[in-house]
Amino acid sequence: MALNTSAEAPLPVGEVSRLIGGWIDRLGAIWVEGQITQLSRRPGAGVVFLTLRDPSHDISVSVTCFRQVFDRIADVVSEGARVVVLAKPEWYAPRGQLSLRATDIRPVGIGELLVRLEQLKKSLAAEGLFAPARKKPLPFLPQLIGLVSGRASAAERDVLENARRRWPAVRFEVRNTAVQGVNAVSQVVQAIEELDALPEVDVIVVARGGGSVEDLLPFSDEQLIRAVAACRTPVVSAIGHEPDSPLLDLVADLRASTPTDAAKKVVPDVGEELEKVQQLRDRALRTVRGILDREERGLAHALGRPAMERPQRLVDERAAEVDALVGRSRRVLGHLLDRADSELAHTRARVVSLSPAATLERGYAVLQRPDGHVVRSPDEAGAPGEPLRARVSEGEFTVRVDGDGPRDDVAAQN
Repeated sequence: MALNTSAEAPLPVGEVSRLIGGWIDRLGAIWVEGQITQLSRRPGAGVVFLTLRDPSHDISVSVTCFRQVFDRIADVVSEGARVVVLAKPEWYAPRGQLSLRATDIRPVGIGELLVRLEQLKKSLAAEGLFAPARKKPLPFLPQLIGLVSGRASAAERDVLENARRRWPAVRFEVRNTAVQGVNAVSQVVQAIEELDALPEVDVIVVARGGGSVEDLLPFSDEQLIRAVAACRTPVVSAIGHEPDSPLLDLVADLRASTPTDAAKKVVPDVGEELEKVQQLRDRALRTVRGILDREERGLAHALGRPAMERPQRLVDERAAEVDALVGRSRRVLGHLLDRADSELAHTRARVVSLSPAATLERGYAVLQRPDGHVVRSPDEAGAPGEPLRARVSEGEFTVRVDGDGPRDDVAAQN
């Protein structure tokens, strides 16, 4: 409704802003398409601020939405992406600004594909197909390489030429397939399964040149991803260029940024390996020479010792020591024998002096009864006429007891 105003009766700014806001509030929600030129997600804030721009007419409009609305597509939407927004116009009266309050945001075209790929990626990752523990190591020098690529493609040529330039003896088992379009997935899966079934194939390379996201979609197909995950043979992904990242890169045992890079990672460089061998040989030679030099110095030092220059010197020294010990032992033994002989002679003299034989030699006699009992007193002489045995220095003879009884002397009989 038109308002009656004049220079003499103007409307205040606040009233005008209120009226505009009231008119905008009566508008319903609408779908708006545009390109995100500015994106603000402050940490902890519950509202996300965007600027949608119409590239054809160079017109922009501000958009706000709650964080949970934007988080649904945050992984696949960034500045520069085209989106479709379901929003209701809002008027901010204090500043007189128009904005859109979004309740739903959807990527446009390729964005929808990326959303589906992101969902597939999360699903497969949850199954553990991308886990590092599943990655198989590549052989150092594969004897036969399986190659899946487009027929007469630049990717095939890059892999073959660079691999043979690095290691001329390397052999390939090539499977040419469609690398984009409706038949690409089935043909690539069949080629990978055929190569994986060949026991002589040591590694499989899947190669393709660069292209748009739509061109590379076959290499993010779930069927292909699961076929690669089931391979017993290590698989190398060489799809597109460095920025390209299909899901095949995540499930493969090794990702190469380009087909040329795949050739470099699959086979070693013969020149580099020969140089390493020469370096190892030189190092081993230096080590052996060092050991020999050290042992020669040790041997020369050992031979320079007096014991090695005059080995008989040790024998002579020990012989002299033995002679000295023998002489000492003989002297000690002689002293011991002399002392023992002297002690024995002294003891013999004492024994002889105390011997009854020595007493008998001085003229004494020993009387014994027939039973061998020595007569020590007259009472022990026995009855008169009883024989006694008298023992003197030169022998013994028999005597008889005098009939007069015990006396101080006895009669001797022949």
